[in-house]
Amino acid sequence: MSGSAEQPRAHPRLVLNAYVDYTGPAEVLLFHKVRNISLGGICIQTEAVEDMGTVVELVLNFPELDASLAVQGEVVWANRESPADMGIRFVDLDNERRDTLRKYLNLLQARSVK
Repeated sequence: MSGSAEQPRAHPRLVLNAYVDYTGPAEVLLFHKVRNISLGGICIQTEAVEDMGTVVELVLNFPELDASLAVQGEVVWANRESPADMGIRFVDLDNERRDTLRKYLNLLQARSVK
């Protein structure tokens, strides 16, 4: 970095042991490891890294809530070096989906405190 202080994150990121399916422009890619998640976006580990700006469809599964969440996201950064991963910003979270995600994140936070 050029010596400037890092900007604080708008939403805290939580590390979890979970998987996500996503659809990119060319194919459906199943069962990719979630590296971390927040109300603003998600980081997933995948060898099929998309280009920045690519819009992807995600299906997040929350077995603890007996719920899944279909959301659209935009790739905001991509790392093609091993272990390859990419950051995806959620772009279409309505109130209902945001509430479901918030419940899941609160559950994760409560478990990490124990």
